[in-house]
Amino acid sequence: MSVSKEIRKITTHTLQKMKDNGEKISMLTAYDFSFAQLFDNAGIDVILVGDSASNVMAGHETTLPITLDQMIYHASSVIRAVKRSLVVVDLPFGSYQSNPQIALASSIRIMKETGAHAIKLEGGEEVLESIKNIVSAGIPVMAHLGLTPQSIYKFGTYNVRAKHEAEANKLKRDALLIQEAGCFAVVLEKIPATLAKEVTASLHIPTIGIGAGKYCDGQVLVMHDMLGINTEFRPRFLRQYLNLQEQITNAVQQYIIDIKHEDFPNEQESY
Repeated sequence: MSVSKEIRKITTHTLQKMKDNGEKISMLTAYDFSFAQLFDNAGIDVILVGDSASNVMAGHETTLPITLDQMIYHASSVIRAVKRSLVVVDLPFGSYQSNPQIALASSIRIMKETGAHAIKLEGGEEVLESIKNIVSAGIPVMAHLGLTPQSIYKFGTYNVRAKHEAEANKLKRDALLIQEAGCFAVVLEKIPATLAKEVTASLHIPTIGIGAGKYCDGQVLVMHDMLGINTEFRPRFLRQYLNLQEQITNAVQQYIIDIKHEDFPNEQESY
């Protein structure tokens, strides 16, 4: 029997046990009560309240504009729905980069005000002191290496990261540093599969991939991409499991037709 099926409540310890047993970890983003409840009931291991809410919920071009207060709102909505999944919340841009004390204060706010189980932040060596500070306060930290969307203006592109030796070596070094600092897992975004395989083998903590190949210990996707709510974003790494955009559009158009033709509500739908 799988580790995750035996567990009534997924914890950071569960994820470690899953890696040790060779069982892959499933992770998906959610931002509200309704979808979080659906995903939790379906058996997802980890729900990420991602700062991707900035894009898919608020319509911003990047993840940078979303605030700590807004992340707390989304995370609180998710937590109210979840009974089994581990809920991880992104620290938004500007809430941790300046110094470790601010990073800790932001993390404490998320944990106290939402009831979430862990936080996630982007970066390696640059945010090491912040990671140590947060972990020392008893807050679980998930790291994020490779393509880090909060640094998009520095990168200038969403292309694959760490293709060249110098950047690959830095990523491998960062992965070991964040593990040593106490992170319980790390997201590897948009890096070569061979590098992700090497990093996964070098770490005792789980790796979660997004566009990082099949050798990671788990996988994460943004729900709007995976469910086909947003069909404009079609990167190579994305598998679209539904086309909700088409299904929802058809349903709404049929609803409009039924109203216009006085077919809805009918006698059975009236009091």
